[in-house]
Amino acid sequence: MHRHYNGLKTAGLFGAIFALLLVIGGLIAGATGSSAFIWIFALIGVGTTAYGYWNSDKLAIKAMHAYPVSEAQQPAMHRIVRELSQRAGQPMPRLFVSPTQAPNAFATGRNPDNAAVCCTEGILALLDERELRGVLGHELMHVYNRDILTGSIAAAIAGVISSVAQFLAFTSIFGGGNDEDRPNPAVLILTALLAPFAAGVIQMAISRTREYDADEDGARLTGDPLALASALRKLEHGTARAPLAPTPQLQNASHMMIANPFRAGDVQRMFSTHPPMADRIARLEQMAGR
Repeated sequence: MHRHYNGLKTAGLFGAIFALLLVIGGLIAGATGSSAFIWIFALIGVGTTAYGYWNSDKLAIKAMHAYPVSEAQQPAMHRIVRELSQRAGQPMPRLFVSPTQAPNAFATGRNPDNAAVCCTEGILALLDERELRGVLGHELMHVYNRDILTGSIAAAIAGVISSVAQFLAFTSIFGGGNDEDRPNPAVLILTALLAPFAAGVIQMAISRTREYDADEDGARLTGDPLALASALRKLEHGTARAPLAPTPQLQNASHMMIANPFRAGDVQRMFSTHPPMADRIARLEQMAGR
């Protein structure tokens, strides 16, 4: 059996982004003669992360203009989620529908007791019930795997690195600390330019590993990898036909969605928070073959 070790990859990527933070922290301490600034930026990052994590369900639902749905309004959605939740031994999440024809779905919430699952009107019209079950299994596993927490932490560290890098650029230009102890200004400027880019790439890589994990764990929860593979094929074409406008609010929520909701060119795909659909489908077909 081929194992992808998504959890191990996520841990390794977190180690890389923490190491990057320590490196630029050391440089800024050398440039200013004090490590106080990195702690200030870190505290700001922790504060914003805590707010975003605690309110993740409200923020994402608001960004998609979603509305709650009853069992009478969406009987299939309620039936599938109830069955999968019971199978996983988890509480029933709140269910929402977003009034957009762009086919997509996402789950959010800081834990299973405060979770919400949202489907767009477009995905409900596009998929049959078996495919919808595969998608909802994927979304529930994001909640059970605590991927909202993982994504929030990764985003916070990347944000801290970007803020510290900007300060490092300022310091390299205007000076600070003892000239004998300060690192080479060219090194400071280069680090200030490259660190945010590297942090963003690592953050996107973490998001991709969590998508692979949700695919595999969701397929195990439903017992039907090919249903999710079929849904992903339809979503690949559906999101290309009806992409969402990349507003700031939707860009902040896009990593939660099962498919990249925006129209992406070849360069943008390199920096996507979602793995290539072909790779995801191939992995699911491999699961089914086993």
